[in-house]
Amino acid sequence: MEWLRAMSITSSRVFALLWVCTNWALVGNLWGEVSARSDLDWPTYLGNKRRSLYSPLQQINRTNVARLQVAWSYDTGDKGEYQANNLIVGGVLFTASPARKVIALDAANGKELWRWDPQQERPGGVGWRQRGLVFWQNETGGERRLFTGVGNYLYALDPKSGQIIRGFGQNGSIHLGTGLTAEGTPSVGLNTPGITYRDTLIIGGVGGPGAVRAFDVRTGQLRWIFHLIPRPGEVGYETWPADAYKTATGLMPWCGQALDEERGIVYVATKTAEPDFFGGKRHGKNLFANCLIALEAATGKRLWHYQIVHHDLLDKDLPCPPVLLTVNHNGHQVDAVAQGTKHGRLFVFDRVTGEPLWPIEEKPAPASSLRDEESWPTQPMPSKPAPLMRQQYTEADVSNISPEAHSNSLERLRVSPNFGPFPTPSLQETVMFPGFDGGMEWGGGAADPQGIYYVNINEMPWLLQMVETRRSDGSSVPKGEQDYMAFCAPCHGIDRAGNLLSGFPTLIDVGSRKPREQLAAILRQGNGRMPAFDALPENQRNGILDYVLGLGQGSASRREEGVVAPIDTNPAPPYTFSGFKRWLDAEGYPAIKPPWGTLNAVDLNTGEIKWTVPLGEYAKLKARGIPPTGTENYGGPVVTAGGLIFIGATADETMRAFDSDTGKILWQAALPFGGNATPSTYTVNGRQYVVISAGGGKSGRPSGGQIVAFALPESD
Repeated sequence: MEWLRAMSITSSRVFALLWVCTNWALVGNLWGEVSARSDLDWPTYLGNKRRSLYSPLQQINRTNVARLQVAWSYDTGDKGEYQANNLIVGGVLFTASPARKVIALDAANGKELWRWDPQQERPGGVGWRQRGLVFWQNETGGERRLFTGVGNYLYALDPKSGQIIRGFGQNGSIHLGTGLTAEGTPSVGLNTPGITYRDTLIIGGVGGPGAVRAFDVRTGQLRWIFHLIPRPGEVGYETWPADAYKTATGLMPWCGQALDEERGIVYVATKTAEPDFFGGKRHGKNLFANCLIALEAATGKRLWHYQIVHHDLLDKDLPCPPVLLTVNHNGHQVDAVAQGTKHGRLFVFDRVTGEPLWPIEEKPAPASSLRDEESWPTQPMPSKPAPLMRQQYTEADVSNISPEAHSNSLERLRVSPNFGPFPTPSLQETVMFPGFDGGMEWGGGAADPQGIYYVNINEMPWLLQMVETRRSDGSSVPKGEQDYMAFCAPCHGIDRAGNLLSGFPTLIDVGSRKPREQLAAILRQGNGRMPAFDALPENQRNGILDYVLGLGQGSASRREEGVVAPIDTNPAPPYTFSGFKRWLDAEGYPAIKPPWGTLNAVDLNTGEIKWTVPLGEYAKLKARGIPPTGTENYGGPVVTAGGLIFIGATADETMRAFDSDTGKILWQAALPFGGNATPSTYTVNGRQYVVISAGGGKSGRPSGGQIVAFALPESD
């Protein structure tokens, strides 16, 4: 470089080194000499493979964060729950839009570089709630790939052009059901990106039988599989009914993985077995459901595991990726793994041995009153850290934001009491608190090098109730209605009215809005949050449609003379869940005393909670003189070496920066839609940016699809 040659050798070496380190994106071509550098880029989902959501950047810090301003914004043109944690590599930002388009932008100004639309490859339903992408490059940086999941397929794209890499899999993609069963290829989706180890991509998924799999990043060939429903002779087989692996479903580890790259260990957090709320056909502890599992990343060999919920009946799937960090425990440095839960408990283990850092005690849990159900008599509770939220809704927790809210919630609580974090589902309505959406949620926690763990928490009450699949007079409910209650009612409601706050549309009079053929395709293939039900026999799917469309069981239009219906290989359970229902007061606020959402710092060197503050507020309540209540929140925090925690997440369309030492708000800015995503931070041309996907759509809020990037003024 001419300017460097002109400098005196003795005076310029240090300056030149500093200039290159802080302006790396300016040196060479973006896709030539620049490799993914974790100290400048954000090349991996949640920042790094440890999933620690930590950045060593400190240009933006406590002293100047108040001067942050919008640097650029970009509208994807899509609307929906935009939850992507954006990747930034060599000055290019990669995002997955609400419609699962993959878009590349100039990370310095938001200018679009290219766009890939999956509809051009495979038209049809694509799903939503895609939380990010996978970027991979080989050791020299000469090979690079982006991986994205759309519908039932995993695609490999060229990061430079956005073109499909046709040599991957079958003409550029592999079916996500590959290798899961010996019979057929089940429908499987991917809402959270996997993780790469050397030249393999390790993924979980949504739907299908439970498994963790590794694929060759170049060819798409299956490298290894770890079955989460054990086969005969495998560890955990005795914790299920005999041959459950042939029929049981669920367990797919949808929330992501963490990787200890030096040791070659991948950590996986798994889901509940299905059906979520009735376990009469899966008696036992049900390993490896609701487990934290350490696997050898090269082979899939199990190294250790810990089950955090036994025989889950409450949809308490582990909601967030494990976080790897190092702590000073009893005077010794310990490489640890921390796992959050929906009931606000944090489990911390030695990541090599699997030994808990603090004792975990099995505490008694209520017994089930439902016939054929065998709830597990105990559940594990760590002695440290203390719970990050209330563990029971008592009369002292009744709402206090108005006299009406207080009296109404007190009256209902006395009729529908709460029994702590592990009530057993029953025919009586009960208050589910901690709630179905946490506690902790998919955004997960952040951890800094000092061993402090930061996480946001929901404190929302929900309502829990089961219903029988037989009528009150003892007569059997028609099969189509039974199947609707078993497979559809948990989301769309027993009354088919849906739940718009949770994103579940009404099915009342749906036949006037969509033709039967389209509904049949949606039921078979899935759409949005709805999984595919192609594993159900066609006669069962037709029976559900007949019921939803009001045609009655087995309508004449569906029968043929002399045709014998197939044997029902997947009969409905005797009970079904009545649906996900938030408990809100008459004004639409949570029917419990605030806080409704918090941000927390936990010192995992000692196991002590460092601080807790409300996260979010409602303008109308603030105008009434009510202190900040916190709000329901989705999306995680980012912690930086600048002493800051950046987080959107809240239901008030606001981005905030907190002091990581005290929890004090140092800066906040309005977003066009709710920032229900985890932010990213990076530098380009020596300037640090903080960027977030703003799509809203949660908590009944408006939805859009924009990216907003913040930075200090260029004059700074």
